[in-house]
This record gives sequence, C-alpha cells and structure tokens, in this order.
Amino acid sequence: MIKTFIDKLLGKTSGRSKPKFGRREEIGAAVHGIDASLVDERAIQVCRTLKDAGYEAYVVGGAVRDLLLGLRPKDFDVATNATPEQVKSLFRRAFIIGRRFRIVHVVFGRGREHEVIEVSTFRAYLDNTAVEAVAGNERTSKAELAGMKHAVDASGRVLRDNVWGPQEEDAVRRDFTINAMYYDPQTQVVVDYHKGLHDARNCVLRMIGDPAARYREDPVRIIRAVRFAAKLSALGFTLETKTARALAPALPLLADVPQSRLFDEMLKLLQTGHALASVEQLRKLGLSRGIYPLLDLVVERADTPFVRAALADTDRRVTEGKPVAPSFLLACVLWSDVREGWQQRLARREHAHPALLGAIDEVFDARIGDVSGRGKLGADMREIWTMQPRFEKRSGSAPYGLVEQPRFRAAFDFMRLRADVGEIDEVLADWWQEFSQADDATRDDLLQQLKAEQRKAPRVHRVAASGGAGVAATTTAREPARNAVPDENADAAAPTGEASDAPKKRRRRRRKPAGAGGAAGSDGAAADVPPREPTPPQAT
Repeated sequence: MIKTFIDKLLGKTSGRSKPKFGRREEIGAAVHGIDASLVDERAIQVCRTLKDAGYEAYVVGGAVRDLLLGLRPKDFDVATNATPEQVKSLFRRAFIIGRRFRIVHVVFGRGREHEVIEVSTFRAYLDNTAVEAVAGNERTSKAELAGMKHAVDASGRVLRDNVWGPQEEDAVRRDFTINAMYYDPQTQVVVDYHKGLHDARNCVLRMIGDPAARYREDPVRIIRAVRFAAKLSALGFTLETKTARALAPALPLLADVPQSRLFDEMLKLLQTGHALASVEQLRKLGLSRGIYPLLDLVVERADTPFVRAALADTDRRVTEGKPVAPSFLLACVLWSDVREGWQQRLARREHAHPALLGAIDEVFDARIGDVSGRGKLGADMREIWTMQPRFEKRSGSAPYGLVEQPRFRAAFDFMRLRADVGEIDEVLADWWQEFSQADDATRDDLLQQLKAEQRKAPRVHRVAASGGAGVAATTTAREPARNAVPDENADAAAPTGEASDAPKKRRRRRRKPAGAGGAAGSDGAAADVPPREPTPPQAT
C-alpha cells in the first residue's frame, strides 16, 4: 500500500494496475496424474532437442489442459525461451510464420500424413500505454507496422507482439487459467502460475486478469470462450461469472476484426465436434446474433430438422475421426434459400437448370459475400447443390457418370440427409447407396430392375387438344415424387408430356412413330437428348 502511494506521488502509475504474474508452482506426476503415454512423441522430440541445446521447453496450452482431463490432445504446442531464429536453426524442416505473433512450425512427415508442432517463444508483458500506438486496426498494413515489436490500436487491441520475456510473463499473456500451464515431458512436472490445475479440477473457465481488458486486446477471445465452454460442457465446465458477464458488452469489438478471421473462427466453432453444444452456448450467453452473419444464420436455423441433422452429422464424423468440409455444412444451412429461390424462378417459367444456377448466385451474393476461401468453398457448394436434381436421373449412362464425379460422396450425403428428414423419398437414397457401392454387374441389374418397374407403371393416355395434330400421345407415368411441384411448373420440370415452352427441336424428337422406342423421356431411349432437370421438392 505504501509503495503504491509513493508510486502515485512520483508519477509512476499509468492508471492501470500492475498485472498479477502469479506464483510459480511445480506439480509432480503423483499430483497431476497425467498419463505420459498420451503425449505425442514428436512434441517430446521437439522439447528434447531444445533442452539439449540449452533452452527451456514445455508442452503448453490446450494440450496440457486435455492431458489433465484424461483426453488425448488433437494438437501439441511447445513454448520455449529460444527465439524463433534459434528454434529454426535446430530443426531441418522448420518455418517461421506470422507477422502479428511470430512462431515456428516444426514439420514431421510428408503429404497428408504430415504433423506440425507449433513452437512459440515466451512473450513479455507490456503495459499497452507504454507501447507504440497505431491509428488503425487489424487491417493495418504491414508497412505501417514495420520495425515495431509491440503495437496496439486506440482501443487496446494488440496488433503486433514480438517482445520476448520470462515464463511468468508469458503465462499472464495467455487467456484462460486452464490454458496457461506448462508440462515438461521429460521430468513430467507441470508448471502453474494461475491456479489452472485448481480450476480444471473444479470445472471452471476463468480468464486471466480483467476479462473486459483481455477481450479488448483480442476480440476473437470472445469466440474462443464460447468454443471452450462448448467443448468442455460435457465434462461439467462452466464460464466463471466475470468472464461470462463481459462477453456480450464486448461484441461490438468484433466489428474491426477481418471477416476472413471471423469466418475461420466460425468454422472452428462448428467443425471441432461440438457444433450443437456451440449453438447452445451462444444462445445461453446472449451471443446468438452479432458475431458473424453466417453464424447468426446457423443459430437461427439450428432447430430446423435439416440443419440440425447436418450439425449432428458433423459432430458424429469428427468424433469418429472422419474428415469434414465447411462446404457441406454451409450448403446444408443455405439449402432452404437456394430451394426457395429455385421454386420462385420455376414459377416464372424459367428452365430448371438455369433457374437453379440463378438461385445459387443470389444466395452467394446475399449470404456468403467475399470471404476467405470462397473460390474453393463456393465451387464445392455449387457442385453439391447442382448434383441434387441429377439423382432423379436413373437411366442410361447417367448414373455411371454421376458416381464418378469428384464431389459425388458429398452430394450423396447431402441427398441422404434430405431423405432422412422426409424431403425426398428414402427409396431414392437407398437405391443410390446400393448403386454407388455395387460392382458393374450389380449396377446393370439395378438399372434393369428399375427399367422393368417403370414399364409396369400405369400408362396415361392423353388426346391432343382440338386444333392440334389430332394424334393421340401415350406417355409412361414417372415415379411419384413425395413433394411434387405445382402444375404450372410441370412444363419446366418434365421431359415428356403436353406442349410446353420447351424448344421445338425437343418436341419433334419426342414425337416418334409407334415402335420407335417409346417416349424420349422414358427409360433413357433417346440417349442423345438429355432429359430436363427435375424441379426441386417443396419446402417441408
């Protein structure tokens, strides 16, 4: 108290209290109970190499948290007092990355089997009022930050932080107490400065320092808090009161975060195996709107059968160790928009395929915008959507061509979800599942069986209207659809039937003399004339 008073008299205060660096505690294996077999051998190797060179090295962050909870960490990060250049010099395949925070990626293996161990240098704590201030935000140019090691903007957001310091200061720079512990895999000692082990055992998510100030330093911590709360909710973890209370007031800070970074954080929320829990946490914490427009839409539609099934399927695949793609989940979330726009265009008597493409373009312009990875992301989503009508074409060579498409599996999974929620007939999904897994002989049998069933279907006789050619036309009834479109769209949907707006050339090919193989649209007889795209199902 006396020292504080003297500091104020001498003008040594900056208006902010000195951070509590915490007291170092070294916890042995008998107390923390970490199973050493769960530690990745490559992380052990990185720590060993650094220590052999005379540096400190620890497994740090979420990996230590998961090890304490008896979980197998997905990623392993290492913290050391060696600078990035010193770390890079010790490993054959090591790369310095990042501008805001310079770190080193040590790469093991090659191709898809490669593994990256991320190595960061202990960072010093610096009072934001004592560092270089920049009139900008996270979009501040590289040139403006050139030469700066530690810079913040007017709101206190950290724009660059490459000032190295001791471990105790590095610990206070981390976000949650349970993420600020260090594990030495050689001695099996856990180093704890902020009672992280205590909070882990009491299932508490607590922000180090003042939560409001920490959210200002990096607003993305708002999303990280939600993600950790969702991930650990099944284990009984809850956000500490002060940490949770400061979340909603800090939402406006996200306005200055680049959209690409918010997009990436949204994907982490939805694709790490806790999508449904994340939606629940967003609603519980009052954050269901305001983080990112697409995320707002996910939360809004999470209770609809199709989107909920997609979120649950994503969680299941992650749990089973299967890959997931953002294009699939976002295609599910936006499918109702595409379907509605498609139906509206068909109602205006547009042709089916151009109508679908136009509806997709509208959805991209309205919902996706210009985000990181839209090129590949958008291409995959378009393929998933445009392949849906093709599943209704089960004649001729069409099924063989469809199963060879690179995105067939994603499009089929999408169609299977539609069947699961009753949007289309499950018989169609079952048929394609069997066809896609069968050999060529079995596929031929499936097509012949389908052809026979279509021939046995009742035939509908229509007589041309007066003033026409006066020739009776016979068409084969097509398979009934569970959700047929209104009659006014029939001419845009069916490749056979009464006169429509279809091109004259197509009408002439359909009017074949008796014995010439039947209607062009049935059983794929007129293979040189591809059938028109079927119409979308009605909204359920």
